Amino acid sequence: MIGDFLSAIIAGELDIYVITFTLAVTMVLLLFFSFPMIVPLAIASLIGMIHFSSVDPKILIQQMVTGISPNALIAVPMFILAADIMSRGHTAKNLLGFIQAFVGHIRGGLPITTALSCTLFGSVSGSTQATVVSVGQIMRPKLLKAGYKDSFAMALIINASDMAYLIPPSIALILYGTLANASVGELFIAGIGPGLLLAFLFSVYSYFYSVKYSDDITLIQKTSIAEKFASVKNALLPLGFPILIIGGIYSGIVTPTEAASFAVLYAIVVECFVYRILNWRDILDTALSTGLITAVVFVLVGVGQAFSWYISFEQIPQELLAPLDLDGASHEYILFVIAIAFFVGCMFVDSIVVLLILTPIFTPIVAAEGIDPILVGVLITLQMAIGSATPPFGCDIFTAIAVFERPYLEVIRGTLPFLLILLLMSALLIFFPHLALLPRDLLFN
Repeated sequence: MIGDFLSAIIAGELDIYVITFTLAVTMVLLLFFSFPMIVPLAIASLIGMIHFSSVDPKILIQQMVTGISPNALIAVPMFILAADIMSRGHTAKNLLGFIQAFVGHIRGGLPITTALSCTLFGSVSGSTQATVVSVGQIMRPKLLKAGYKDSFAMALIINASDMAYLIPPSIALILYGTLANASVGELFIAGIGPGLLLAFLFSVYSYFYSVKYSDDITLIQKTSIAEKFASVKNALLPLGFPILIIGGIYSGIVTPTEAASFAVLYAIVVECFVYRILNWRDILDTALSTGLITAVVFVLVGVGQAFSWYISFEQIPQELLAPLDLDGASHEYILFVIAIAFFVGCMFVDSIVVLLILTPIFTPIVAAEGIDPILVGVLITLQMAIGSATPPFGCDIFTAIAVFERPYLEVIRGTLPFLLILLLMSALLIFFPHLALLPRDLLFN
């Protein structure tokens, strides 16, 4: 990049490089002064349009509206609302009790329970942060009481919550499907295989970790048959969420958007009328919270669409990607470049922002080279999940800091083994794409 920049100076061809440099400096400075990411994206786009182009700045508004217009985005606030209702109720507790009743007593049972609970709750909430809060508040005290190190417990909870990005209903998959014009239903089914495999790998690591430190760790008492039946009974209603969402979509009865609406109704019935944990005041507070989160997400989507349109108009992505020689390259190489770009980006910037900026850049390349966009969507979503739990700025790290009230360095101390497992999962997706595509092909082809 530096060599290309110097060559352009000598040749007198500075346009693309000056624009790129100006946009980058503008965004970095605004972020340095603690502006939220929405502001740098909007100001950089506006400066580019006014100073470097003859484009009417009104197009910025048009593109923002275009970004939030797709019907698939209606599912986002519905899934956020359903997740928030279940996080405040008994859903997480009953799912945890169900899993612990069957595997809690074995070696590594509590961390395995944590990993599997994050997977199940992810299939209910679709939110990594909601999973950190709901599962973490219950399982961390149990792990500490059993003798597990706090650094291991927090790292497990933070990274196991990544399954919420892969297991439907995943908000990240919905956004990618909207940006790349890919089927949300196909993305949902393609994310299940990698999500379950990731849960298995975390469980295997938890077992061997527990064997290594067996002298310090106390096994919990095995539950009776009656307790197992009771846990199954308590979990029946929470398990109805993934059945409603996945079964409804793939049977063709409902669309993803309709499934999201039914999930909200189901959550209200379960938590308000069956468990009687929440009242209508709680539902109103939850709706207000969802409205605030949705507003932030949709403004990000709109501004991200405007920024992506502008850099595409200036052909900045083509210039920046030209040295990588992606035209005619192997699918594995292109997927590797995409994974690295998203992984590095999500380490430093909110993963949704990275998704909004980079997806329109790589989508034409993916289409031109004949790579399945569903595979790319799962791979990108996995990198977003990794970034949400990876230093320095993973959002789940700061969620854990707030919930567990522990310092930053202590929260991230045990992250490395889980990060290596997540990177292994990325490599498996690149070299064995059928891990994601085979279930999709069986159901949709």
